[in-house]
Amino acid sequence: MGDVLAGNHADWEFERDSVLIRFARGNRGTPKLFQVLGERRVPLEALESVTLYPGKRGTIVLRAVPRPGADPLIDAADGQLPENCDPYRLVLPADRELIAEYYADQLRAVLPGPGGGAVPAASYLVQSVEAPLQFKAYDGKASFDGEKVTFRWSWTGASSAKWKAGDQTFAVSELTGVEWRSPDVFDGYLRLLRRPGDPALDGIPPGTPPAQADKDPAAVVFGLGYGPVHESLPFAAAVLEAIRGTSSSMAPVPSAHDPAGVAERMRHLGELHSAGLVTDEEFRAKKAELLAEL
Repeated sequence: MGDVLAGNHADWEFERDSVLIRFARGNRGTPKLFQVLGERRVPLEALESVTLYPGKRGTIVLRAVPRPGADPLIDAADGQLPENCDPYRLVLPADRELIAEYYADQLRAVLPGPGGGAVPAASYLVQSVEAPLQFKAYDGKASFDGEKVTFRWSWTGASSAKWKAGDQTFAVSELTGVEWRSPDVFDGYLRLLRRPGDPALDGIPPGTPPAQADKDPAAVVFGLGYGPVHESLPFAAAVLEAIRGTSSSMAPVPSAHDPAGVAERMRHLGELHSAGLVTDEEFRAKKAELLAEL
């Protein structure tokens, strides 16, 4: 075991190559999201920097900053998590500032620091909550078994457009991403982003804005008491992680030196890059390989 720094709602255990975060369960005031996450191992390579700053009411905050693309939960949240639900914040009593500064310095010694050149992670380094997962949305029930997402519409909440389309099942391989809008806002929803070529998109010109979430069969909408953060966000993160895990399994590759085939592979590569499933570095390297085949 490594050294342990105990905070108000979590303990951080510092190991040789990672930080093990154990969130408190059942403690009064602990966000439900933390209780669902339970425990997360964060490799040091998943972190960009660490800061220490004064908190509220006699506390200090030790905060680690994850690299872009290292944590599916942070990618899915897309900046919408309130500060108190940030899993990378450790809140401590102010009288523990010296010990917190010590551990912050230890991390700074091995991390690049703000603007230090940390590049986006090529793959997720922090695991999300494991499937199967499910939650109840306002207009249906969403479930994920690790390979496919299923939406089953409710009698009372689903729109006529969704009833006409029927219950929906989406294989992970058919998806490019997930769009999560917090249930804490008026129009929260979870939308699955489908790959071009999906039959459901036939006849829709490229660049057309998606349908409103309450009419889109690839989305479920939230509402008061439906799709709470601690249920819908880990769900979105797990789907994102599964999508990125299959992103290397591209469609059958046309024979080399076939200009049409190379163009198709180039187009598909561009889609993966636009969806954030391929890093800038990977995109440039693969693009150069494809151009060399012409």
